[in-house]
Amino acid sequence: MGVSGCGKSTVGALLAQRLGGRFIDADDLHTPGARAAMAAGTALTDRDREPWLVRVGQRMAEVEPDRAVVVACSALKRSYRDLLRQQAGEVWFVHLHGSSQLLQSRLAARTGHFMPPALLASQLATLEPLQPGECGITLNVDQPCEALVDAAVEWTTQTGVSD
Repeated sequence: MGVSGCGKSTVGALLAQRLGGRFIDADDLHTPGARAAMAAGTALTDRDREPWLVRVGQRMAEVEPDRAVVVACSALKRSYRDLLRQQAGEVWFVHLHGSSQLLQSRLAARTGHFMPPALLASQLATLEPLQPGECGITLNVDQPCEALVDAAVEWTTQTGVSD
């Protein structure tokens, strides 16, 4: 989870590979209208996001019971994460966090993505970091992707969430 440019898709795909699981990019589950709105610089509202989050959670729940599923999803608010848990059951989060300067530089260098750098500020304003009672870990993205994956795998092993 995290704002645009934090590396959700890259780290998520690597983590799924490491865990022998399935990777889902929640961006692929946005409607064409939602993608067009974001591409035009319009931030989605909670009302816009709800059906998307339901689709994401349903897709998570469809994966075989004993297979790990890693989803790259912004999940910026606690209520969004709660909705994912309602749809998919037990969910733990890796919050990829970085400075606004680092994230902005990553977005400026990215090509071919529907999410414009101009929406980063609205995502940062919306972001609610993991809260007490939420199973998860926060990792700073100022390190290589492999190090982030190593830390996430180590955390799952230490906490037993991968059992």
